[in-house]
Amino acid sequence: MEKKWIYKETGDPGIVTHLQEVLGIDRVLATLLQQRGISTFDEAKKFFRPDLDHLYDPFLMKDMQVAVNRIQKAIKQGENILVYGDYDVDGTTAVALIYSFLRKHHQKIGYYIPDRYDEGYGISYKGIDYASANGYSLIIALDCGIKAVEKITYAKQRKIDFIICDHHLPGEQIPEAVAVLDPKRIDCPYPFKELSGCGVGFKLLQALSMQMGIPAEEIYSYLDLVVVSIASDIVPVIDENRILAHFGLMKLNENPRLGLKSIIKIAGIEKHQIAIDDIVFRIGPRINAAGRMESGKSAVDLLCACDEIVAYEMGALINSCNNDRKNVDRNITHEAMRMIASDSKMQHRNTTVLFNPLWHKGVVGIVASRLIETYYRPTVVLTESNGLATGSARSVPGFDLYQAIESCSDLLENFGGHMYAAGLTLKSENVDKFKERFEDIVSKTIDPAMLIPQIDIDAKISLEEIDDKFFRILKQFQPFGPGNMAPVFVSESVYDNGEGRLVGSDKEHLKLTIIHEDSPKLYQAIAFQLADYYRDIHNGKPFDICYTINENVFRGVTTLQLRIKDIKFIDQELLEERRQNRIEQQYGT
Repeated sequence: MEKKWIYKETGDPGIVTHLQEVLGIDRVLATLLQQRGISTFDEAKKFFRPDLDHLYDPFLMKDMQVAVNRIQKAIKQGENILVYGDYDVDGTTAVALIYSFLRKHHQKIGYYIPDRYDEGYGISYKGIDYASANGYSLIIALDCGIKAVEKITYAKQRKIDFIICDHHLPGEQIPEAVAVLDPKRIDCPYPFKELSGCGVGFKLLQALSMQMGIPAEEIYSYLDLVVVSIASDIVPVIDENRILAHFGLMKLNENPRLGLKSIIKIAGIEKHQIAIDDIVFRIGPRINAAGRMESGKSAVDLLCACDEIVAYEMGALINSCNNDRKNVDRNITHEAMRMIASDSKMQHRNTTVLFNPLWHKGVVGIVASRLIETYYRPTVVLTESNGLATGSARSVPGFDLYQAIESCSDLLENFGGHMYAAGLTLKSENVDKFKERFEDIVSKTIDPAMLIPQIDIDAKISLEEIDDKFFRILKQFQPFGPGNMAPVFVSESVYDNGEGRLVGSDKEHLKLTIIHEDSPKLYQAIAFQLADYYRDIHNGKPFDICYTINENVFRGVTTLQLRIKDIKFIDQELLEERRQNRIEQQYGT
């Protein structure tokens, strides 16, 4: 699928020049800062040097004081406290965070993860009944609950109090819990709105430790859990999240908790510097696999493990779940692709909505994401659970999926999520109606340009500009993620030196050695899923590349590597025109 390359605005040249002068950096790096909203030395210092002292006061969050007081009351009176969370990475890390902290200060504590297949997402009646039967009078709900109005009422009838810690958009009515912590509440003055669910849990611990006189260092030891949630839940890595992620990565690299240490070792990344990408592609999917294939409780057991042998046994179990998940989602993806390919009408729609009652509920979200890689449009994949059609939806950049689904709410039994990802449940007989309504709404509201994949380019540079100083400063832009993505560069008129080859189990990737005719330097590059370009590259055709710059560790040796995102071949006429332009710029003629 051909991609559009969209160049970002270069910004105010005066600000760029100022940043060059006060920071002693080149124009490209100054432009990258300006694109990220940085215009002064102090702002740059705050960006490059995250500081835990810059975290916001947790008591700015609405209901925080009430929540802290209720927890302290429960501890003082010896109440049973149940920590309740969703079965995905954000939920299980949040439960592990709160449970691990509270069990140091209170003995009567347990945790509960709902079953994806039996109970579904969020707070369940079964979970409340479990709490009631086992004498729990306070439930702390994490990464869920903001829309559980009826269930909180049900809990109150059974003399169970709730503290809700959520980060999803509220509905029209806020549940009548003792406290509802959610920075996205309209009436919440908290200055940063994009915390993960685990991040909201961390703010609760921060407030609780402040009121209990517990040193801040104790709760900072849980930041490895927080960064795993930030990366896996794909929240913006800006502002407070950037601080939490920066120090969370330090903890993850230097002294991770036993459960994460076992996953890191099993994933084979214990010998290099772990970054956000490693969490997204190596750590997070393994933790998620427990809730997808068996029970999210296994993930919490792993993350709370205090014994090294137990941690590695649990890590091996979860890794096995992940391998099973890969096989299942691969098979379902192939089946889904065949369904689309065999239906000419479906191929030309602006949406994809697929329903198969036999598909595995735990992987439909992954399948939706994979379908977008081929059919670039809002996608919903449904299966059957408890007599209802249920599944996941994924969007394309720029389109508000949640709003489109909300417009179909009269056809739905339940739904929740955010702009780019959502879950929904409906009666099977409403699937066809939903399919047509969803298609109609998306067709009327989506900008056609959103249906063409695009790559945002930060800057055009020559390969010669990539030296040690450039990369050393570029590394300080980390941690990368939404809101601060790894800079994407374009370099023009390059070649492979003849050593390019196909790699990967299915020869689906390209390993190249990039050269430019004006420079003797060689640049190692990897191009994932771009094997189709091999023949023309091997035949010596010149091309433009867009890429990020990474470190590659192989047999203990670290080298720079260009990670190519896309390739565009150029013709001889354009090549000659560029050569002439370079000569004119060089000699001023």
